[in-house]
Amino acid sequence: MRMTKAQRAELREKFGGKCAYCGRDLPERWHADHLIPCRREITDKKVSDGVYRLVSVGSGDPATNVIENMMPACPPCNISKGSMSLEGWRRWLAGHINSLNEYHPIYRISKAFGLVEETGKPVIFHFEKQEQPHE
Repeated sequence: MRMTKAQRAELREKFGGKCAYCGRDLPERWHADHLIPCRREITDKKVSDGVYRLVSVGSGDPATNVIENMMPACPPCNISKGSMSLEGWRRWLAGHINSLNEYHPIYRISKAFGLVEETGKPVIFHFEKQEQPHE
């Protein structure tokens, strides 16, 4: 979806200039993410003799390619989410604790010295916290 400058400015302020997912301030160059993924067909295209590259063709599901489905995102969050569903991404993020404990000695050492503390908290995105009523 091609957004106008006004739409993009409005989307940026949807959560007060913060990433909908992590809640950090959006940088100057931020991404407009599809909350419900707008999957596109990926195919290989011949670039030159014997050289192919993957290209995205089509615009995905038109029902998801609308402004109401867009979220302001910092580049790391949008790139990490990719074409995952929100729940799929949430599970993927939460699963990283196991990977860190299994494969990253510096993480385990940091935990042993009290520099890192695992909380076991669920992954709750910034926009979800914004939608909850304040007590």
